[in-house]
Amino acid sequence: MKIAFQMDPITDVDINADSSFRLAEEAQARGHSLFFYGPDQLAYQEGRITARGHDMMVQRVAGTPAELGPRREVDLSDFDVVWLRQDPPFDMHYITSTHLLDRLKGQTLVVNDPFWVRNYPEKLLVLDFPELTPPTTVARDLDTIKAFKEKHGDIILKPLYGNGGAGVFRLDANDRNLTSLHELFTGFSREPLIVQKFLPDVSNGDKRVILVDGEPVGAINRVPAAGETRSNMHVGGRPEKISLSGRDREICAAIGPLLREKGQVFVGIDVIGDYLTEINVTSPTGIQELERFDGVNIAEKIWQAIEAKL
Repeated sequence: MKIAFQMDPITDVDINADSSFRLAEEAQARGHSLFFYGPDQLAYQEGRITARGHDMMVQRVAGTPAELGPRREVDLSDFDVVWLRQDPPFDMHYITSTHLLDRLKGQTLVVNDPFWVRNYPEKLLVLDFPELTPPTTVARDLDTIKAFKEKHGDIILKPLYGNGGAGVFRLDANDRNLTSLHELFTGFSREPLIVQKFLPDVSNGDKRVILVDGEPVGAINRVPAAGETRSNMHVGGRPEKISLSGRDREICAAIGPLLREKGQVFVGIDVIGDYLTEINVTSPTGIQELERFDGVNIAEKIWQAIEAKL
């Protein structure tokens, strides 16, 4: 098959951690040809969806993860699969790319399905499952957020469309910074904020469960660094081996059918204690850590699911 990856620069990836690299590596091992382009090089040209990028061969060599061919323009309808894999922020640039890729429907399989990536951003899809999530409010209005904090005392405040743990704050019952943080966020963004009741179980880790076509295939535990609330690996969280609990499977059974129906082939959910906090569909991570811990080829499972759709 011909596979295109729309992602951040392939030359900058960590070969031992990046999930997009692992997906490309497995595709190459299965005999598929690879093409790389950045989201800035996606275009609509008189009815065609095109991209300017490079044929590539990936290699597990630190500092040189891929060999790239000369830059050329391609028609993405000529490809079998396009991977939507650039990292958030989930801004209008990201949203526009989903609109353009959505025009390939019926010609090229885009993974994850861009229509539902656009309509199911990570911190909003969980609102469909209030029985699985901690108390949550999405608001820009300061009085609404203050009322939530007054009710729950210890809260987490974060940007609605952020990623990687950036801009995540814990405000305990004695904290006096809510108004200042609200001024900071609303001063540079028109987006709402999301607030959730703080879950003390985060000290034991924030579990990343990976689902392939709606089915859980394993989990890793991300433990916060000393003095940190955030467990994201981007900010120093430590990955650990962990098994799926009964509650994890219950959560996956509740959300899996919807993910499968909406073409979300590779999804990573975040679970703290007994609660679902995020459903990551834009550019989830964790494949390589899970493969090392469990000795299972997760990338192979993902490609088997994709190949079955073609």
